[in-house]
Amino acid sequence: MFSTMLTSLILISITSIIMMLASVLSKKTLTDREKCSPFECGFDPKSSSRLPFSLRFFLITIIFLIFDVEIALILPMILIIPMSNIFIWTATSISFIIILIIGLYHEWNQGMLNWTN
Repeated sequence: MFSTMLTSLILISITSIIMMLASVLSKKTLTDREKCSPFECGFDPKSSSRLPFSLRFFLITIIFLIFDVEIALILPMILIIPMSNIFIWTATSISFIIILIIGLYHEWNQGMLNWTN
């Protein structure tokens, strides 16, 4: 018990020291006005250099990631068919797919799958 606590304390202290050193060493000490100003062929920019972020694209990306992870959860279910009870496997698979279909219907009902809005 004592050796586990001692090892944990040593690892936490080494990690803290490395994080503090990285923080101190990464600071830029030279703050020159010219280096901090935006560069656009020697002229000040006329407009913001950043484009507005599309919230619609972000939400579509999140929906894609959710369904992508769910596909990664469904694929191993095929491999465990021989090792499991077929009734429990079927109930689990059907309930999981029903949850996916309800989520897809909700997104479709809310209009998140329409690109032309």
